[in-house]
Amino acid sequence: MKQSDIWYVTFGPDKTDETAESMARSTRTFKSEIDAKLFAMQILAKGWSASAGTLNPHQPKQVVGPAQIEQWADPGLGG
Repeated sequence: MKQSDIWYVTFGPDKTDETAESMARSTRTFKSEIDAKLFAMQILAKGWSASAGTLNPHQPKQVVGPAQIEQWADPGLGG
């Protein structure tokens, strides 16, 4: 049986970035939290904003808002 995706990362340019006005937010899904964290770090390195969490019906439900994403994704910060 194929393992389904459990995590998502929603990302897009920071709202203060006027050069990226035409770019919409996007979402990618991942099979593991590690993969989601690695992708989130790439997005944050671009200076973009991101949020993450688990997809339904995965339990326990986890949501990582933009204010917590850097700490969640960066192992050096306790993520």
